[in-house]
Amino acid sequence: MIKIEHLVKNYGSNCAVDDISFEVKKGEIVGLLGPNGAGKSTTMNILTGYLSATSGSVSVAGFDVLDNPLEAKKHIGYLPEQPPLYLDMTVEEYLIFNYNLKGCKLNRDKHLEEICDVVKIRDVYKRIIKNLSKGYRQRVGIAQALIGSPEVIIFDEPTVGLDPKQIIEVRNLLRNLGKDHTVILSTHILQEVQAVCDRIVIINKGKIVADELTENITRAVENNRRFTVKICGPQKEVLAMLRSKPGIVYAEVMPQRDGEAYCYTVESEVGVDIRKNLFYTLAEKNWPLVGMEALGMSLEDIFIAIVDQSSQKNRYERRTKTRVGARGEAEKDFAKTAMENAGKKQGGEFSALFGDGEEQK
Repeated sequence: MIKIEHLVKNYGSNCAVDDISFEVKKGEIVGLLGPNGAGKSTTMNILTGYLSATSGSVSVAGFDVLDNPLEAKKHIGYLPEQPPLYLDMTVEEYLIFNYNLKGCKLNRDKHLEEICDVVKIRDVYKRIIKNLSKGYRQRVGIAQALIGSPEVIIFDEPTVGLDPKQIIEVRNLLRNLGKDHTVILSTHILQEVQAVCDRIVIINKGKIVADELTENITRAVENNRRFTVKICGPQKEVLAMLRSKPGIVYAEVMPQRDGEAYCYTVESEVGVDIRKNLFYTLAEKNWPLVGMEALGMSLEDIFIAIVDQSSQKNRYERRTKTRVGARGEAEKDFAKTAMENAGKKQGGEFSALFGDGEEQK
């Protein structure tokens, strides 16, 4: 449905998009992530025909955006970060205006009613837009993107400024849209990507540095190999036991305490559940286990690790030793794997980021 090949965009001597290529299949929801200035908005503006590319090609539904811009745009619905609303219009007037502007051939009244039901704005249909809340304005912006039932829908930060209830409603809407449309979602809210998207593409400094299925990242985030355990007992002896116990590959004492209990970070081997065995060992030694909490990787740290790897900068230095220990190393390993996979998809062009393949120090 969307095909981007060797896309380059230069602003003078600054290269905003540096030879990126990826495809989005029909019915797929793809999250486009990256730090500020990474090239996300430039890519989306080229995709929608707002900007021209320096080189490369972009096609939507088989139409080249540069050679056949009008045909390509007929298949695109776009919601920018700031919805393009005319505040003095009513919702009805605004949607009819967009219907006419797009030259839509569907039955107008029925089509607009269906859209209002989908985005839940029927109760404000006759109201002036400037009197609506932020949440309703955002829904009106989504509604205009859906007019004409475009095959491709592009959202730039669709939940900015919404309250938690509105965010959940928009996420549910995006998931439902993915059943009948191809969706590209740009956002800084990583949990939103995990909840909505089928695939994640991360851009940094104009290059694609990761292209992963969301389920792969979800498995990493929700893994149960890392735990915080609280144990009452002599600290040195407990730590020595944890480090020597089969199945445990990492153990470190944490700075905080819980009464008489010391806190430890523990990581097990892949596929090994250490919980029962650890409980029985502690019971034999009469060291009470007063707490155990599973730790997963955070989406934020995975994202930072990928960006750090691609930039060859180690921002983990400012983090605490505890966080860097079991979790930081795993996040960097995942980031490295994700980038290597992206490099293979891009023809191996990212191998230079890693030198001989060893971890950056």
